[in-house]
Amino acid sequence: MPVQHFAPDVDPDVIAAAIATDGCAVIDRLADSDLMARTLDEMAPYLDAVSTGPDDFAGHLTRRVGGLVARSESARSFVRHRGVLDVVERVLAHATNYQLHLTQIIAIGPGQPAQAIHRDQWAFDFFSFPAGYEVQCNTIWAMDGFTEENGATRVVVGSNHREDRLELSPDETEPAEMEAGSVLLYTGSLYHGGGENRSDQVRRGMNITYNLAWLRQEENQYLSVPPDVAVTLDDDLLRLIGYERGAYALGYVDDLRDPIEVVRGPGSASGFGDLVRP
Repeated sequence: MPVQHFAPDVDPDVIAAAIATDGCAVIDRLADSDLMARTLDEMAPYLDAVSTGPDDFAGHLTRRVGGLVARSESARSFVRHRGVLDVVERVLAHATNYQLHLTQIIAIGPGQPAQAIHRDQWAFDFFSFPAGYEVQCNTIWAMDGFTEENGATRVVVGSNHREDRLELSPDETEPAEMEAGSVLLYTGSLYHGGGENRSDQVRRGMNITYNLAWLRQEENQYLSVPPDVAVTLDDDLLRLIGYERGAYALGYVDDLRDPIEVVRGPGSASGFGDLVRP
């Protein structure tokens, strides 16, 4: 079954409904091409400097570089892209709030074999969350066109409804092919993996993921974004990267202070009654 594709102006309720059914969906040509180019330019020194992966899962011919909020001002626009967050908010609407989980550019080099098929939520120590209870909504932005030949992400459409800890092969997957500037959204329960790169070009994707705010973040944003950078960010982005309580009281500071007060000072948060989302 192929991945469903949607135009940027499609109602986010429709896209979220498709993700609930299939576990994934693509929004075509959502990115501003100039903004994507600036992000690549800003991250190029870090991508060139990082080593390839240390094991088969990370990819011996694959480079991964994170810290996008601190390292790339342009990447921040993708982290908080309203066209994406409108869908994320619907996929994760069963929880009080959500947060940024990780940021990463993944550059799959020529000759890289296919990645093992997995669920991203296995990062939580392989805990089996209740069926149908989504804890992540993830994105992969195509910085280059994603094709089956160059290692497009492989997905098992509808596998968000299947049992946990399955061992699936790439032969059971479909390539999430998409044009540069498009974005694949998928849940943490979707079985997927990076594809084999049989081309002579590097395939670059920007992986930005979100999780429920009462769970630990995969990328430690408080260290990835140093304090001197954090204080320059606006409140909405600060809260998104984790300077907000998870649910009612998780993550407060000392005398029941909201984390935003540590950055902005007294009076910058409205207190423990301000988180009233479902």
